[in-house]
Amino acid sequence: MDVPWRMQNRIMNYPWGSRIAIARLLGFPEPSSAPQAELWMGDHPRAPSRVHMKGAWISLTEAIEHAPASILGPYVAKRFKNRLPFLFKVLAAEKPLSIQAHPDAQQARQGFERENALGIPLDAPHRNFRDDNPKPELLVALSPFWAMCGFRRIPEILNLGNRFAPAGLEKQLRDLQGRPDPSGLRDFFRYLMTFEDSRRKAVIQEAVSAALRADQADPVSRWISILSREYPDDIGVLSPVFLNLLQLEPGDGIFLSAGILHAYLEGVGVEVMANSLMEILEFREYIPDVSRPLPAGACEVRYETPAEEFSLSRIEVSPDAPCRFHDRNSVEILLCLDGAGSILHP
Repeated sequence: MDVPWRMQNRIMNYPWGSRIAIARLLGFPEPSSAPQAELWMGDHPRAPSRVHMKGAWISLTEAIEHAPASILGPYVAKRFKNRLPFLFKVLAAEKPLSIQAHPDAQQARQGFERENALGIPLDAPHRNFRDDNPKPELLVALSPFWAMCGFRRIPEILNLGNRFAPAGLEKQLRDLQGRPDPSGLRDFFRYLMTFEDSRRKAVIQEAVSAALRADQADPVSRWISILSREYPDDIGVLSPVFLNLLQLEPGDGIFLSAGILHAYLEGVGVEVMANSLMEILEFREYIPDVSRPLPAGACEVRYETPAEEFSLSRIEVSPDAPCRFHDRNSVEILLCLDGAGSILHP
């Protein structure tokens, strides 16, 4: 790769997106005509970026196919079979997303092959596996950012369940108290996900009524109330009872390995993931670990994760303090979040 390439990236329009955040970042008119949820940067088959090379715009996928070792670097090209191993996004959530969990490598490959064999189109709404990549991910907040991630400690679930749905969940809470272990947590979650319509609605109504009576400064009450407005008949309204609620400040990060149930609720962040379902969930108590970057040079800080597919850094420069890098032998995507800058290539 001789010089850095400019990129054109696809904006994904989902109902939960913002009409301001991504438009403002890109310098486009705001508010946008439709909610803009995600800006995708990479070669995902659903929305590959385009790069400007030799006077023309071409698909990043096509560019990599033409010269994989030159673009990706020899090691990455060999290790990941001539594919960009990550997808980089700006995520702007004005409304809560539904809860999800990502598969590990084997689950992703098997699920992708199974849905291909069934002839399910890649863009079908009911498709679960849109590629065969595992999905560990790192999200770093650009604004105050609310998320849910991982099952709470079982004593917390019992306490909150008895606060918000003591009648509707009486048996499930009693069973979980008798088996406060991963198998008990699995059964508790399965019961919630398979309630018949009338009972599901009754439990939701009980929890919402309790939340509205409670102090809305309490995050659990507040988010039950908000989720009930967005998803009134979805048992996910009870998610704040059994999932950890987390508020990230700008610059805070959260790494989610495969199998961790999570949902992004509100805020703007950058997300990088490797290129949802009952059988892939990890039924264990989970304590979210907020990550903060560590120095990686005079002008760079880096978010450390166990993922081999990606890393994420923040670089700060000024006219008086340029940033110099040597021996960068792998593919990188640079996103300017504030101000302007120049890239000089020897």
